[in-house]
Amino acid sequence: MIDMNGIIIKTITTAAVVLTMVGGGCSSDKSKGEDTVSAKKTAKLSSSSSSSSEGGMPVVKTMKLTEREITHDMVSNGKITARETADLYFRSSEPVSELWVREGQRVKRGQKLARLDLFKLESERARLLSEREKSILDMQDVLIGQGYDPADKASVPEEVLRLACVRSGLDGIETSIALNKKEIEQSTLTAPFDGVVADLKVKRFGIAPTSEPACRIINDGGMQVEFTVLESELPLLHIGDGVEVSPFAGGNSCRGKVTEINPKVDEKGLVKARASLGSCGGMIDGMNARVRVSKNLGKRLVVPKSAVVLRSGREVVFTLEEGKAMWNYVTTGIENLDSREILEGLTAGQTVITDGNENLAHQTPVIQH
Repeated sequence: MIDMNGIIIKTITTAAVVLTMVGGGCSSDKSKGEDTVSAKKTAKLSSSSSSSSEGGMPVVKTMKLTEREITHDMVSNGKITARETADLYFRSSEPVSELWVREGQRVKRGQKLARLDLFKLESERARLLSEREKSILDMQDVLIGQGYDPADKASVPEEVLRLACVRSGLDGIETSIALNKKEIEQSTLTAPFDGVVADLKVKRFGIAPTSEPACRIINDGGMQVEFTVLESELPLLHIGDGVEVSPFAGGNSCRGKVTEINPKVDEKGLVKARASLGSCGGMIDGMNARVRVSKNLGKRLVVPKSAVVLRSGREVVFTLEEGKAMWNYVTTGIENLDSREILEGLTAGQTVITDGNENLAHQTPVIQH
């Protein structure tokens, strides 16, 4: 019994061991299966994550920063004017008896333009001459009364003669005669130089105005343009610089040279300048135009405008270093239509990101195009 029991116990123990081994083997295979599935899932997620990271990296364009020539364009609105104009006035409000020109007509220097009716002016001159004769007699009476011979004025003291002229009214009459003579001379308007008639405000038989010009003569043989530049651009502008002028009304552009720079900055931070233009067909006094002054400033560190972005209100340029976008604060200088000068923050030889930089942050991994 004992042996049997021992055998039975031994048998059970052996079976238990076998079952345990079999059970352990099944458990191990299941764990391995689960581990394999888990590993595959992890590998798949990892692969997917890696693929998404590469696909989501910003693609940028770059350039090597070097010194190159830059041209700065100063662009402004300007007004085209004639270099020589003359406003012609009548000095007397008399009827216009003759009008020999019309608006827009070309005239030569010295050519008669218009004339006033001279009846009143000539009548006034006759009256003044008569008054002068009377005043001369009165002056002689004054001299005789003081014991001097009017026929021998050389012997009359200067002070006595002057006083006699005043008392007789001769001084006043002589002044009136001179003014009347001037009015008669100016009753006929003549062209002071070759040009064209503009702003004609008188008509034949109409009363000539004295408070405004009767007409203007414009010498359209020489035109100029008046324009402004920014205060910050003043150091770049010099006498003799070339300008290009393009009328807003269309037509051909015209070239010229800066002749005047006003040494004063107005309240808007602008400086007035003037440029003389060459032979410019189709341009007339008063035209509005676009004025451009181009200056070659030599070689400087320059980047495209697209390379400069704002971060926290400051100018930033991203450079590419070891596959990452690096944030660089910069100080910019002059600019033109497509480029900006870099004064501080970058050095020659760096790789600058010029495109794809709108949403970059510091040390963002990027792909170089």
